[in-house]
Amino acid sequence: MSGTGDAVVCQFADRMRDLFTRVSFDRMTAPRTGKGAALASRKLPLARGEMTRTACAPGLLRAGVEERTGELLTATVLAERVGWAAGLVSGMAADLLTAHWNAADVDVLASGLDAGGRKLPSNAWMALRRLGWTVTPAEGIVVNDRIVRMAQEHSGRTLRSAKWRADLTRGVTGTWPADPAKRTPEEWDAVREAIPGGRHLPSSVITSRTRQVDVFTRKHDRLPVDVFELEAAPHSARMLLLSACDGQQATIARADDPGRALLRLQLPTRPDPRSYQDWTWVACPITLPPTIPPGALLHLPTLRIHQGKVRADLAYTHAVPKARRTGHAIALGVDWGLNTLLSAGAVRLNNDGKVTALGTGGMFRAAGVLAKQHRLRRESQHLHAKTDHFQRLMSGDAQHQLTTKHHMLIEETRHVSNRRSNLNDALAWAAARWAVDQAIATDATVIYVEDLRSMEARGMGRTMNTRLSQQIRGQIVERMRHLAAETGIAVVTVPAHNTSKQCPRCLVPLRHRKAPDRPTTSGWKWAICPNPDCGWQGDRDTGAWQRIAARGLTHQAKTVADCSTGEMVIRSVVDRLEVNAVVAQATIETRRDRSKTGPTRRRTTRPAPRRRRAPSPARPQGSAGQRPEGHAPTGRTRLLRAAHRNQGVTTISTPSAKLSAPPEQGRPHPGHRPRGAALGAGFHLHAHATPPRWTHPAARHACLGIPQLIRDAHS
Repeated sequence: MSGTGDAVVCQFADRMRDLFTRVSFDRMTAPRTGKGAALASRKLPLARGEMTRTACAPGLLRAGVEERTGELLTATVLAERVGWAAGLVSGMAADLLTAHWNAADVDVLASGLDAGGRKLPSNAWMALRRLGWTVTPAEGIVVNDRIVRMAQEHSGRTLRSAKWRADLTRGVTGTWPADPAKRTPEEWDAVREAIPGGRHLPSSVITSRTRQVDVFTRKHDRLPVDVFELEAAPHSARMLLLSACDGQQATIARADDPGRALLRLQLPTRPDPRSYQDWTWVACPITLPPTIPPGALLHLPTLRIHQGKVRADLAYTHAVPKARRTGHAIALGVDWGLNTLLSAGAVRLNNDGKVTALGTGGMFRAAGVLAKQHRLRRESQHLHAKTDHFQRLMSGDAQHQLTTKHHMLIEETRHVSNRRSNLNDALAWAAARWAVDQAIATDATVIYVEDLRSMEARGMGRTMNTRLSQQIRGQIVERMRHLAAETGIAVVTVPAHNTSKQCPRCLVPLRHRKAPDRPTTSGWKWAICPNPDCGWQGDRDTGAWQRIAARGLTHQAKTVADCSTGEMVIRSVVDRLEVNAVVAQATIETRRDRSKTGPTRRRTTRPAPRRRRAPSPARPQGSAGQRPEGHAPTGRTRLLRAAHRNQGVTTISTPSAKLSAPPEQGRPHPGHRPRGAALGAGFHLHAHATPPRWTHPAARHACLGIPQLIRDAHS
């Protein structure tokens, strides 16, 4: 058995060495002579209307080869050596953070000027060196200057990000309200004026910081001096920011195959390198994910250890169509929901200034996925409660008989948390992909999404508050921006005020009722306009996405883009423009003239029976029977069975004819007996979208099914 295992390892090693023999290291290594030549080789050719975009994709280092000896490094050995280097960087970064975690040093770094009045470099490690903030490894440890660079870059980024939190905390404590649980309108205006950029800051950010300060106040009977007293120095993550290095520490370039690249970097051969001889060059092949275009420019990645594997965050720059802030004629409006996660549809801004809807839109439902998310949340809460109970029983005794069970509960809790994270990530990608596909199908150049960052889940009952707080709207919008940027579609957030309350045609407040086709279903799904001159009625989500899209098109001149992130947003509603944000009723096309122009065609009085119009197929070979004439198989005319299931937060069942019929006299209803896959087509089909119906034929090629991401995530 051991001989067979050794043979397999040898064959794998031979294949790895053959791979590196075919790759030319001279071609793979970046040029080191001449800064101008290096910059010229890293420019992307741009066509008219294009721009460069830098994105990130996940990668994995599966093996490596030590260049000095030709030794093959397995994934375990490679992870160990990367972990040693990351530990050295993390230790030095922690020392820097501890030494400069104060208001004075953070203000100096955020000012952008050094002691001589010169502008600080944009790279964090260069700015720290200009200020004289250096760090050295532990005594006896030998590292090169590039390792110190990574530590300075890591700590510099963290210190720069602390400036915003410091200003926010200073504004909150400087205008501390009489009642921290509820501010008055005057106190809200005061705190927004005290915070830089607080006029357009979501209220949820200020509220969460107020709660944090309130906890500190009740514990110490005073307000904190600043954020550096409120928060301890952050933990330094164990990762390698190779972007702070040059060719003397790491290089990356594509191989002959456009789907592969080679990463070369120096790694220690021991956890405490004592000389430069303990650092060797290691070459690691990387299989690029398909999301990286073949012509994209690769950058040095960030390496981190996750579950015993070396994960690489591959940064790349490529050319994409430039998204416009204004000049949009067709827009897609997206409305958030609870049971229906997304409702979306397209509208058109005509030359006369009127806005008309393009079809009835569609909906992305994920009740089955949300039901599983709810069950995992309850299981996680139960495990956390049980873990805390064991912790109290142990009372810090490491030799307690419950120690083993306590560790098992911790691992199970981590496992459930990972399942919840993976489920949320798959759902976010699927919903974002669906929304972008709808925009592409309708030729929309912009997607308008309502801004719900200030919405807080409270005052609506325990179950409803929990469901609202578990939404992943932020992840969906982030991934929507990522996918829309590939095709030059802008994603703009608009104020959500009165989008579901007012009529999309006349802006009169709506009256909400139960859906006429579902009188027994709880909720107020149906909206009716009380204006007798309008008379609009429909699904409230349909009216909401029409209002969102119309508001975005009429306010597109008010769109602003963030200088640092590039995110586009419409911050306020203008009454003069809101008057025109109505969706006009589309003109109904009349049928063609069917007036009689000649004699009626003679028809036989005895037509052939319908069953004879479809010829009988050839008899199959074997003992199987023959299909009767006239019953030709047709295509699917309805959704999958999973789409018609009773999907709720805590229940997934299939309606039964026996259960829906009234009970007989003296006989109760039989119990529900689910039989697994026989009830539906699988869990991955619990998230489904309604087939959209667009008005123009060019949009009939929209994706009507479930995105492949949600299938792969649960396959």
